[in-house]
Amino acid sequence: MATSPENESVGTVVVAGLANLAIAVAKLVAGIVSHSAAMLSEAVHSLADTVTEVLLFTALRRGAKPADARHPFGYGKESYVWAFIAALFTFVAGAGFSITHGVNTIRTGEHSGNYLIAYLVLAASFVAEGISFRRAVRQVRSSSREWRTTPRRFLRHTSDTTVKAVFLEDAAALTGILLAALGVGLSQLTGDETWDGVASILIGVLLLFVAATLAHSNVSLLVGRAVPRRIHEEIHDEIAALPSVERVSTLLTMQLGPSDVLVAAKVDFTDTATGAEIESAADLAERRLRDRYPNIAYVFLDPTRGAV
Repeated sequence: MATSPENESVGTVVVAGLANLAIAVAKLVAGIVSHSAAMLSEAVHSLADTVTEVLLFTALRRGAKPADARHPFGYGKESYVWAFIAALFTFVAGAGFSITHGVNTIRTGEHSGNYLIAYLVLAASFVAEGISFRRAVRQVRSSSREWRTTPRRFLRHTSDTTVKAVFLEDAAALTGILLAALGVGLSQLTGDETWDGVASILIGVLLLFVAATLAHSNVSLLVGRAVPRRIHEEIHDEIAALPSVERVSTLLTMQLGPSDVLVAAKVDFTDTATGAEIESAADLAERRLRDRYPNIAYVFLDPTRGAV
């Protein structure tokens, strides 16, 4: 049986969360023992990612609640609220601590302690993060094939911000580990703790970029973002090809949630079209669009006479 996108997203978030929690504890111990600013920044980075995964898990669960009388289009947009909070947490906790701690390390020049434990934990963390990242990459590739697009374009336009968040956070985590290793290594080689502090600041800047990217994406979806232009045009062509349809005057789409899309169109039918034919065309449009794009949850056609 095929795995649903929702269950796959939940699995991706859970795997990432468990990996980040274990890594955060290991990095914290290594950071305390080695007195490395970059290691402590990485510990906070992983802890922030763990809290983020909890928030993303909440986003998936809350957003999947069924529609009711007060929320007839469902709770999909609530997932973007929680995902936005997760992005803010990454910004405040992860980036703020890393940059501040890095600056303090450069100013004080505190000498690092045991380097070996830092290297061992960084190596183990890289392996664990790599496993989580591999799962995220696998889901991105699978989803991009379903939407007949490239992984890069899918990440740019996807409405499933949980998948996007895990992918970017895991990519940032792997990059952060390399930066921490470089900072610790240069500090050991030169005896200058400035490198450790610089690595910590760079990790913070990396987190700032990820947080800003995710926050912008979630705000756009909360406001009510349309589907990508290519899909918009394919929906337009599908409706325009219906029997008795002269043209599609107006087509509006909106992402209601990670897996729900609303389609509303003003359609100019032929003058000879009967009420039964219009009803049949509307029913056919819904079937065709849902078959082509399973995420389309609602299709509304408004018969319109003549020009807009």
